[in-house]
Amino acid sequence: MMQYPIPQNGKMTNYRWSITAMLFFATTINYLDRQVLSLTWKDFIAPEFHWTDSDYGTVTGLFSIFYAVAMLFAGKFVDWMDTKKGFLWAIGVWSAGAVLHAFCGIATSGILTGDWALSFAGARESIAAVSDVSKVVTVSVSLFIFARVILAVGEAGNFPAAIKATAEYFPKKDRAFSTSIFNSGAQIGALLAPVTIPFIAQAWGWEMAFIIIGATGFVWMGFWIFVYNKPDKCKKVNTQELAYICQDDADLSAADHLAQSKKRISFARAFSYKQTWAFAIGKFMTDGVWWFFLFWAPAYLESVYGLTSVQSAPYIFVLYLITMLSIVGGWLPSYFVDKKRMEPYAGRMKAMLIFAFFPLLALLAQPLGHVSVWLPVIIIGIAGAAHQAWSANIFSTVGDMFPKYAVATIIGIGGLAGGVGSFIINKGSGMLFDHAAETKMQLLGFEGKEAGYFIIFSICAVAYLIGWLIIKTLVPKYKPVTDL
Repeated sequence: MMQYPIPQNGKMTNYRWSITAMLFFATTINYLDRQVLSLTWKDFIAPEFHWTDSDYGTVTGLFSIFYAVAMLFAGKFVDWMDTKKGFLWAIGVWSAGAVLHAFCGIATSGILTGDWALSFAGARESIAAVSDVSKVVTVSVSLFIFARVILAVGEAGNFPAAIKATAEYFPKKDRAFSTSIFNSGAQIGALLAPVTIPFIAQAWGWEMAFIIIGATGFVWMGFWIFVYNKPDKCKKVNTQELAYICQDDADLSAADHLAQSKKRISFARAFSYKQTWAFAIGKFMTDGVWWFFLFWAPAYLESVYGLTSVQSAPYIFVLYLITMLSIVGGWLPSYFVDKKRMEPYAGRMKAMLIFAFFPLLALLAQPLGHVSVWLPVIIIGIAGAAHQAWSANIFSTVGDMFPKYAVATIIGIGGLAGGVGSFIINKGSGMLFDHAAETKMQLLGFEGKEAGYFIIFSICAVAYLIGWLIIKTLVPKYKPVTDL
C-alpha cells in the first residue's frame, strides 16, 4: 500500500500556497477581462454604436451561453490535456479574445464604409458618418459577440483547471479554503476594474482598455510554465508536504494511483449520478446572480442614479471590497470540520445554508436606495460576498464526491448549467429594463427601470435558498462516487 505518513522531523514546505497564488492571479485577470465591457459600454461604446440595454443584454447573455457550452468541453479538455497545458491554452485563448474586442470599431467601419481605418479615432469618425443606425447596431453587436465567443471559450477553462489544480495540491479538508482564496481573485478583479478601466478608456480610448487589460494574461502564462508541476514531480514540494497533500489517498496502492491517473469519465456516466445533478442545479440557480451583479451594477448606477462610469467608480470599488468578506466562506467549513468534528460535506452544506440567507437583503436594495445610493451598494456587496462564499463551497463539493480524474469534467457540467442560468438572467434583464422604461412599468411604488431592477433583485434574493434545498434533497448526506 502507498502510505503517506507525515514525518515528525523536518519542516514541511508550503509550495501548495504558491499554486493557490497563481490561481488567484489567473482568476483576477479572468474577471478584469470580463469587466472591461461592462465599464465602457454605457459611456463609450453605446454612444458610438447606438446600443440599447437590450443590445447589451444580447451581448452579455450570449457570452454567458457560449461560456456555458464551452465549460462543458473545457472540463473534458483540461482532464485530457492535464492541468498545466490546459490552463496555458485557456488563458492564451481568452487573452487573445479580450484584445480582439478593441478592433470591433475598425471592423465595423470597414464592413459598413469600406474604410478599414488604421486608427481607432479614424474608425469612430467613419462610423459617425453612417446614416443607417440600425446597420451600425447590427454589425457592431455581431462583432462584439464574435469577440465574446473567443473570450468565453478561453475563460471557460479557468475554473475547471483551477479546481483540478486545487484537488491535486490540497487534501479535502483544505480545498474550500484554497478555493476561497483563489476565487477571491474574482472580487479583486472586480475591485481593480472600476479604478482602472474607465480611466484608461477616458485617457486613451475604450479600445486601449481592452488591449492593456487583455495583455496581462500573456504575462501570467510566462510564470505558469515555470511554477506548475504535479506535486510528486515538483522539486519544491518536499516529502513532508507531499505526505500532507496525499493524506486522503493514504490507503491507495501505487497501482491504484497509476490506474486513476489514466482514467476518464464520460458525460453519460457523469449524468447518471445525483451528485452531478446537485452540483449542476446549484450552479444553475446561483451563477446568474453573480453575473448580473458583475455585468449590470455599473448600468444600474447610471440608469437609476445618473452616475457615469467614472463617477460610479468609488461605489463599484466599495461594492466589491465588501465582497472580500467571502474569504470566510473557506474558513467556516474548516471550523465545522476541525472544531465541531463534522465530516467535510456536512460542514460545507451547513456553511452554504448560512450563506444562502444573506442574499435575502437584496429585497431591500431598491426600497433603501431612495435614502442613499450607498445602501443598495452595500447590500449588493454583501449579497456578492455571500455568493462567492457559496461558490467556493459548491465547487469543493465536487472534490468531496468525485475522484480527481473526474473533477474537471463535473466542474464543466456545472459551468454549463450556471452559464444557462446566467444567459437567462442577463438577456432577460436587458429586455425587462427596456420594456419597463418604454411602458413606464409600475410595481410597489417603483416606476420604469427601477421597477425592473426590483424584480431582478427579488429573484436574486431567493435563488440560493431554493438551490440549497434542491442540493440537500438530491444529496442529503455525504456519498462519494466510488463505482467509476
